[in-house]
Amino acid sequence: MTDLRALAEATPDSRDRYVDLLRALSIVTVVLGHFFIALINWPDGGAIDLNNAVGYQSGLWLATWVLQVMPIFFFVGGFSNLVGWRSTRRAGGGYWAFVRTRMQRLMRPTAVFVGVWLVVVMVLRFADLGGPGFLPFGPMWFLIVYSGVVCLSPLFAALHDRLGVYVPLTLILGVGAVDLARFSFAGRGIGWLNLALVWLAIHQIGFFYADCSLVRTGRRLWWAMVFAGLAVLVTLTNLIEFFDTLWYPRSMVGVDVEPISNMSPPGLAIVALGVWQVGGAMLLRRKAQAWLANVRIWTGVIAVNTMIMTLFLWHLTALLIAILVLHPLGLGQPTEPTASWWLQRPVWVVAPLVVLAPILVVFSRFERPRRAAPV
Repeated sequence: MTDLRALAEATPDSRDRYVDLLRALSIVTVVLGHFFIALINWPDGGAIDLNNAVGYQSGLWLATWVLQVMPIFFFVGGFSNLVGWRSTRRAGGGYWAFVRTRMQRLMRPTAVFVGVWLVVVMVLRFADLGGPGFLPFGPMWFLIVYSGVVCLSPLFAALHDRLGVYVPLTLILGVGAVDLARFSFAGRGIGWLNLALVWLAIHQIGFFYADCSLVRTGRRLWWAMVFAGLAVLVTLTNLIEFFDTLWYPRSMVGVDVEPISNMSPPGLAIVALGVWQVGGAMLLRRKAQAWLANVRIWTGVIAVNTMIMTLFLWHLTALLIAILVLHPLGLGQPTEPTASWWLQRPVWVVAPLVVLAPILVVFSRFERPRRAAPV
């Protein structure tokens, strides 16, 4: 903690601390959200399966309009990647120097995570112990997509410099075209194109924060982003009431009981979600920056960022271990959001965090050099 305090005190005034706060909050929200909404299904002699409570509890979908924060992470990624690319160019480096630097932070902890779990699975199979059923590889989709976005960042930085706002607008139009084809005649397969287009569009908005143009536009545009994003979300998620086809569900996370998901593949609903969330984040920026001037608070933000990939990769492992310990004791038995399930929510948030703490101590060392600041 002494090293972190020293880093906090040495942080230059030019650093945008709000970016680090948004990154930390987005991942922490994902982690706590996964712990909170899990419905555990572990029949006698069967495999562990997890369902999403959002699909079983009326009205809980509304919380996902705030707590599905992957758009914020990609927005922050856009900021960081543009800043990183320009810094690499100023230092005389090129494309591969940039990609190597950015990917090292992602790949080192990921390689350790995958390696450990491969060993665990092989040991279980060799000992004929079966498997835990639910395997905590859910975060891997995000890493694959984000890695692709990182590799494309220099190209889209050049497009940003030449075309500005036309780049995200074109990407969003592309998302709409893919959605229209998907719902009208082409089926779900074509929708996977939006796995790139949606996240590139939101990532591109982060470029406007990095070059300060989004800051200069001021509160009027930020409020417009909030209202426009929410208005589009309300419109899109009510289309199903008027058209006899599959359109956008109200939940912004995947729900087991719905035939389609707004996240898999993503579409215009996630773009609208990102627009309103970015506008809201910008509206909170000034107050948050004043708050982050406190050294103790800023030290905490640095602490989270120095282990953020480890936290993201291993949190479902911690949940699995908590299930293996607590479920046989009678906890986590409801397979629907009953009163008992709600009363147990504090236990199912705290217990995985307790398990996760030593995992972070052991594995976070692979994420960064000992004295590195958050990137």
